[in-house]
Amino acid sequence: MGPPKCSALDLYAMNTTSTMFLLALTCAYVSKSLSGTYMNSMLTQIERQFGIPTSIVGLINGSFEIGNLLLIIFVSYFGTKLHRPIMIGVGCAVMGLGCFLISLPHFLMGQYEYETILPTSNVSSNSFFCVENRSQTLNPTQDPSECVKEMKSLMWIYVLVGNIIRGIGETPIMPLGISYIEDFAKSENSPLYIGILETGMTIGPLIGLLLASSCANIYVDIESVNTDDLTITPTDTRWVGAWWIGFLVCAGVNILTSFPFFFFPKTLPKEGLQENVDGTENAKEKKHRKKAKEEKRGITKDFFVFMKSLSCNPIYMLFILISVLQFNAFINSFTFMPKYLEQQYGKSTAEVVFLMGLYMLPPICLGYLIGGLIMKKFKVTVKKAAHLAFWLCLSEYLLSFLSYVMTCDNFPVAGLTTSYEGVQHQLYVENKVLADCNTRCNCSTNTWDPVCGDNGLAYMSACLAGCEKSVGTGTNMVFQNCSCIQSSGNSSAVLGLCNKGPDCANKLQYFLIIAIFGCFIYSLAGIPGYMVLLRCIKSEEKSLGVGLHAFCIRILAGIPAPIYFGALIDRTCLHWGTLKCGEPGACRMYDINSFRRLYLGLPAALRGASFVPAFFILRLTRTFQFPGDIESSKTDHAEMKLTLKESECTEVLRSKVTED
Repeated sequence: MGPPKCSALDLYAMNTTSTMFLLALTCAYVSKSLSGTYMNSMLTQIERQFGIPTSIVGLINGSFEIGNLLLIIFVSYFGTKLHRPIMIGVGCAVMGLGCFLISLPHFLMGQYEYETILPTSNVSSNSFFCVENRSQTLNPTQDPSECVKEMKSLMWIYVLVGNIIRGIGETPIMPLGISYIEDFAKSENSPLYIGILETGMTIGPLIGLLLASSCANIYVDIESVNTDDLTITPTDTRWVGAWWIGFLVCAGVNILTSFPFFFFPKTLPKEGLQENVDGTENAKEKKHRKKAKEEKRGITKDFFVFMKSLSCNPIYMLFILISVLQFNAFINSFTFMPKYLEQQYGKSTAEVVFLMGLYMLPPICLGYLIGGLIMKKFKVTVKKAAHLAFWLCLSEYLLSFLSYVMTCDNFPVAGLTTSYEGVQHQLYVENKVLADCNTRCNCSTNTWDPVCGDNGLAYMSACLAGCEKSVGTGTNMVFQNCSCIQSSGNSSAVLGLCNKGPDCANKLQYFLIIAIFGCFIYSLAGIPGYMVLLRCIKSEEKSLGVGLHAFCIRILAGIPAPIYFGALIDRTCLHWGTLKCGEPGACRMYDINSFRRLYLGLPAALRGASFVPAFFILRLTRTFQFPGDIESSKTDHAEMKLTLKESECTEVLRSKVTED
């Protein structure tokens, strides 16, 4: 018998294939998180475009999870029996289709018309506004049903359906990708690989936020409207950015990402065990192939057995409970963060989205990478990982309470948040919108076309400010002879709300600095926490376990959270916009004090509750035998035997060379 043969070329090809799959899956994570983040960032633009309340916006956001929910369990279980890379590729292509469908309403409906009492062009310098002069007033001879049809108010359903399709396409990526990696990765390399994937999920949002920031600064009808005639700016709550452009970009990226997956093999050999120097399949590989054949003969026979095993796993079930509570808090915070920062600190969507990407995503990316490296470098056990994740999350939770201090007051708007004398009050009272200075003007109390007086007080419209004439055009228009503006100047006003001042801008910076440390600490705990999930279930249950975990998060957090949170936010609205037919549209201004208590308080309560089951997990880890640790030790033992076998082979070769 000749000397042992080692195929270096085959070994190189296997390593290259596994590396390329990791790269392709990372790109898929980037593309799916890119489109998801872009959708979240554009929710306020979609809300204004279609004139819908925040609760409907929450339904649109939750529709992604509805699509994911339709297939997640079946894909997670049956997908392992099929060609996983091809299924991931098909999913990426379907996500691209969903993104394209979301952009369609822009091409099917007319130009966006924002509510205003002003004509958008050819404004005369002698125009008088303290009269009944409303461009959106419904023609009394027009049939109201015809008016509703002209509004094309149901076009948002295209966005809803497109997001459902996007959710269907995303279904196979995470459970099948994770299980594919777990099948070929060494136990000590798995956390690093998961960390690389999580890093991809932070690079995608970074690109998505930058794309959203750019698109939000471009007017929605840029191809057909002269922007010089506009009387609104990106900081105005009526402004709608070119949200549709980004979805076309996301569609292209997702489709391009799908191509590599159609060229990967169905399975890959385990790292470290493919270097079998005697040229034959090792016992573990044979066992794996035999098991795969048995599974094909009875594809559903173990489904209910696995479900029962997972349901009886206390750490797994407690981890699901923690995830549901944490994701309820996280989804609410992330989905409505642009809206909160806009209302709290008086910034435009473009500014807010850019700052979120600049301050929050780099520390998240760094935290995931460092977390994965720590798990690999120090070979952290599952028990230690559980403690590490718990204390890091608790530290970040306590740090987050500093955000309650970084607050600003409401915009000073006469009749909404202050009286016409400048005295602040909390609640909106309809009869306070009119005052002695503007009752003669016969103004509409519904139209939102705010102006800022030189007394530092804003008014819902130039008419309600008592202004009689204007000078200039577009955003440079100045209103004069305003009877409600009592100041030492000429009683004039300019378009838009008044700025909140430098103190509020400084508080935004402090809020973002707190967010930097919070995001880093939370993401640092992410990999150790996720390894507790992966290691507490058996290898044959892993794909189903990951899928069931995702299923519970979607049905108990991803779908209901944005809907109920959006409905609660609607209750803090001070003034609703008015659509063409007089119907209420999107909210123009919120009571920021109520909004702040809701936005910060509810997630804090949910996250606080999640530490109760987390504490029980720490207690259970003292006696719980983790299947992942057993399999890891078996793999390490097999690798040690293989190393000894290689050493013996090397010694035989050396002695033979010496004899020759």
